[in-house]
Amino acid sequence: MKAFYLTALSALTLAACQPATTYVTSGEVPMAKIQVTATGKANMAPDMATVSAGVVTQGKTAREAMFGNATKMTRAFEELEAAGIEKKHITTSQLSLQPRYNYQNRQAPKIEGYEARNTVSAKTYDLDNVGAMLDALVKAGVNNINGVQFSIKDSKAAKEKAREDAIREARAKAEAMASAAGVKLGKLKSLSESGGNFRPQSVAYAARSMDIAQASTPVSAGEQEISVTVNMSYDIIE
Repeated sequence: MKAFYLTALSALTLAACQPATTYVTSGEVPMAKIQVTATGKANMAPDMATVSAGVVTQGKTAREAMFGNATKMTRAFEELEAAGIEKKHITTSQLSLQPRYNYQNRQAPKIEGYEARNTVSAKTYDLDNVGAMLDALVKAGVNNINGVQFSIKDSKAAKEKAREDAIREARAKAEAMASAAGVKLGKLKSLSESGGNFRPQSVAYAARSMDIAQASTPVSAGEQEISVTVNMSYDIIE
């Protein structure tokens, strides 16, 4: 019994004197990667224009202000249709009626009349007709033209071209980086994109005096640019 005790004690002493051991589990080491970003661009001519205009009228009574406004707005609708704009493309976007106050002589404000505001939006796919639209509105008595907004109805083709150019540029950039580093480009691991939307282009408009002998107001839509940015990640093969 005594001998067993000494042997067990010796084993415990040896175990206590052994240095601590660190265990490392084997696993897959993440591969190094090359990450690149590139932007592709494409230009496209707008195919749609929206004109926003308004009528502001005043009257001593609410009825007078609204009647004057409705009269001018009705004529604006008629002139737009006469200029070739379909009725379904003419929309009333805002209508308001507010009192006008007199704050003079340090007295409590008094209502001295009313002001009616009406805003109409007209859309056309014939950009050559935009000048005639503007002139028709002025002829109808519209006294507030907010401007013209050009936009693109279908930008799919331009977006695809911008995307293809961005991916091609990003791939070439990744290959150049790999060659400079003395490694080979591995599999594509991730791909994402952002952008791809046209920003509508707004053009201010200053009303001019109407003259039937004059040509329609010249308006140029120009081109709009769409851009697509891609982010790509490749494995590196040493």
